[in-house]
Amino acid sequence: MEVEYLNITQATPAAPPADLSVLLIGLLKGVLYRENDERQWAALLQLQVRVRDYVAVLNLDLVLDEAEGYAFLKSRPEPTEDDPSPRLPRLVARRPLSFAVSLLLALLRKKLAEFDAGGGDTRLVLSRDDIVDLVRVFLPDGPNEARLIDQIETTINKVVELGFLQKLKTAGGATAGPANYEVRRILKAFVDAQWLAELDERLASYQGQLAGKTGSREEIDHE
Repeated sequence: MEVEYLNITQATPAAPPADLSVLLIGLLKGVLYRENDERQWAALLQLQVRVRDYVAVLNLDLVLDEAEGYAFLKSRPEPTEDDPSPRLPRLVARRPLSFAVSLLLALLRKKLAEFDAGGGDTRLVLSRDDIVDLVRVFLPDGPNEARLIDQIETTINKVVELGFLQKLKTAGGATAGPANYEVRRILKAFVDAQWLAELDERLASYQGQLAGKTGSREEIDHE
């Protein structure tokens, strides 16, 4: 496999250093989506071997999904206790997630799996009310409906900040009124198939934590 990559690199005309620099800087700043920058995406496909070599020095791996159209950098796995390799500092921060954010990500990932199984459109778009309905069945009933919705909207905004939801503009470019959100397919890279297979158990655990009023925190690699 390494030999094949080397042959491809040798057969590919060298790109201007500025193009490679722009590409690397963009990846270090965040996720690259094909739909947002076709030129940069094409450059990444051409230069991915060189990108991998550069970021490896920083203890990072390039995650590239051509089918879904996204790419990002993540920290390499830490060495095991039996591995004598030195432990390097993490360049990509590992963020703890609150219970509410973990729950919403789990529900969105399940919804995305169901959507993909239907074989329809590639874009999953949910309204704010759709997301509220997903979450509220896991939350204890309370007398203040408005406060409950405010709490869920705060969680939605956090997931938007993390890059797993994208708020869509309404017709005419306005953003006022009930919002619609696209579930970004990069969520599949952070919530993998094994995690999804254990989803029902996780959701049952979330419900148990709610019943016991205990907190929960998970972690995720994110800049």
